[in-house]
Amino acid sequence: MRFGPYRQVLGLPGMRSLMLVAIFARIPVVAVGITLTLHVVLDLHRGYGAAGVLGATFTLASAVGAPLLGRLTDRRSLRAALAVSIAAEAAFWSVAPLLPYAALLIAAALLGLLTMPVFSVVRQSIAALVPAASRRPAYAIDSMTVELSFMIGPAAAVLLVTQLSATVTMYIIGAAIVLAGIGLYIQNPPVRTADEEEQAGERVPRRGWLRPAFLAILVLTAATTAVLAASDIAIVAQLRAAGQVGWVGLVMAAWGAYSMIGGFVFGALKRTPPTAVLVALLGLFTMPIALVDGAGWLILALIPAGALCAPSLASSADAVSRLVPASARGEAMGLYGSALTLGLAGGAPLAGVVIDAGGPSWGFAVVGGVTLAIALAVALTVLPFTRTGAGTGDAEPAPAGSAEPAQTAEPAQQVTLADHARTEPVTPVASPH
Repeated sequence: MRFGPYRQVLGLPGMRSLMLVAIFARIPVVAVGITLTLHVVLDLHRGYGAAGVLGATFTLASAVGAPLLGRLTDRRSLRAALAVSIAAEAAFWSVAPLLPYAALLIAAALLGLLTMPVFSVVRQSIAALVPAASRRPAYAIDSMTVELSFMIGPAAAVLLVTQLSATVTMYIIGAAIVLAGIGLYIQNPPVRTADEEEQAGERVPRRGWLRPAFLAILVLTAATTAVLAASDIAIVAQLRAAGQVGWVGLVMAAWGAYSMIGGFVFGALKRTPPTAVLVALLGLFTMPIALVDGAGWLILALIPAGALCAPSLASSADAVSRLVPASARGEAMGLYGSALTLGLAGGAPLAGVVIDAGGPSWGFAVVGGVTLAIALAVALTVLPFTRTGAGTGDAEPAPAGSAEPAQTAEPAQQVTLADHARTEPVTPVASPH
């Protein structure tokens, strides 16, 4: 195993502190979903349907707000975007435990538009701190820290709710998010390199980077998180059908561990498959999980798909960082975050409908097959026809299978989806493994 790429990345100025802040900032953010759900059910005495509506409202609003905050970062500064988010988070969490359901629904929608952009900020800062040649292991580290946050955050929230109350937990989570925002504000990690700052005034219009290659990455990203959210639901449903609900925690922990291991290996490799191939394999290896029964076999069957979770997300985040000019990177990362969120929001209900109609096993089979089909469709319809844009400074992929990199005015932004071998929400829905 090659540890050199990780030592090199973590040795860069600012990277270690960014990763530490990222972990502590993301833990309370990923605990929001389960905290709001338990508050609606336990404190407001509403059903899980009402909790689901609240979660969906917050999720969709955050998908809209992420690129808006990213654009504010591009046009003004990171601190300007963080100041808006910190104020919104402080206002929401100070009154949310006291609000009736209808008012909470409206407040959650407003917060979603301005919610703390921790995930996007970290990914944008990585692109500024890490040279293009080392971004793949950097985003692999990022994906592993995301996985760690999702393993800790929701479990910690459930523990606090059971030991204290959902209302008290809301205050604690809210205070932690505000403190995390203040920490990011003080640290103020760079979102552009020094050279990019000098060129920040040269705005590239959206049509210069919002192209088929970038849109293809967004589609692949949404497909990735959709299959992850669906697998979360299918795992619980399958274990419940087998009378082994008590194994849910262990199976989920194993799945998260596979993802972290896969991300670690991915970042250390000299050559890696393109994003579309990784997502296609994720869908392909999800389908056979439908054939197993029982917790023991499920833990084993999850290994291939689990090991592809973090690599798929790391690969797509790396691609986004290269496909757009620095002056639009905040908005682009916001759109990337929206794709993550929408995939999570769509995957869970899709799995639920399929499971209700045909049983738990069909959840794996259908959603895995849909993900595979989407990845193949992108590879066949988009990648062969995307080439370098003229005069914009961003690069689109070379034809599938080509070993020749796209030509660009900015070498740091060279990328291919089909030749990626040269070189990863805040959401109350599910974990982006």
